[in-house]
Amino acid sequence: MLDNLNKRLQKWLPILTPLSLVLGVLFQNIGVHLLFLVSGLFAFMTFSSSLSMNLKDVKSFSKHPVIILCSIAFLHIIMPIWAYFLSTIIFDDHLLTIGFVISVAVPTGVTSVIWVNICRGNLPLCLSIILIDTLLSPLMMPALLHLIVGETIAIDTSSLILDLLWMIVLPTVVGVLLNELTKGNIQASLGTKLAPFSKLCLFGVVMINSSTIAPYLKQITWELVGVILLVLFIAASGYAMALIIGHLLWKDTQVVTTFVFIGGMRNIAIGVIVATTYFPAKVAMPVVFGMLFQQVLASLYSKVVEKYKMKYEIISV
Repeated sequence: MLDNLNKRLQKWLPILTPLSLVLGVLFQNIGVHLLFLVSGLFAFMTFSSSLSMNLKDVKSFSKHPVIILCSIAFLHIIMPIWAYFLSTIIFDDHLLTIGFVISVAVPTGVTSVIWVNICRGNLPLCLSIILIDTLLSPLMMPALLHLIVGETIAIDTSSLILDLLWMIVLPTVVGVLLNELTKGNIQASLGTKLAPFSKLCLFGVVMINSSTIAPYLKQITWELVGVILLVLFIAASGYAMALIIGHLLWKDTQVVTTFVFIGGMRNIAIGVIVATTYFPAKVAMPVVFGMLFQQVLASLYSKVVEKYKMKYEIISV
């Protein structure tokens, strides 16, 4: 029963995620009183996802150091610079610029595993990048935000690092250790049972946090439309840039496929939490809207990747 529920939730993810956002805005008076639950919900999501990872994923760094380092550079250097450049040109609003940078500076999304698997990419490499990038996030994100924020907004860096450790690193380490101790059996016995609840937690995080930006969504303005369109463009261009860079660097279609979804997907829920916890509500606008397009774009680019593989597959044989 839980497996069927998980499959249905996965199928309807592109619809249920924006629906959660709408419900959060409509019931903002309830959502703002539930903000204290968000960190716990996200820690549970991280723990559930990490049950499929093991220490071999870290050790594989020695096999693919260049690919992994390039992936991290793309996620935390190229895309944040791209988002900063576009947002400063289009909007004269430092709060929105911070929001756009956060939306792409967060760790890569665990759901990239699903698309890498569907498009027959390099799954072990994908898991390695996710795990290493996740473990590095308490160092990468605060450092990047410190550069972007500047002196205009005070940010409690030490609290941010502790929150990231609690929400990402600690549950990941526990999940990996349990997977190692049970020799992978825990994923089948517990991981599959927790999967649907993890997705429900995601909807809860989106719903609760979207209540904080409700005042900006109740009236449709050109600025709001511009933010949504730019979020869509940055997200779509991220996939396209990853495909071009991957093709130029490696040619191997499995590696390119992995790089595309690693570079395109984001753990946006953690970005929403960071934006709503440490910055004014307006910063969360670009981050929250990122959830509207992520799965839809992944589905569209899966078709692009399939056509790419049909054309260049022979090169990697």
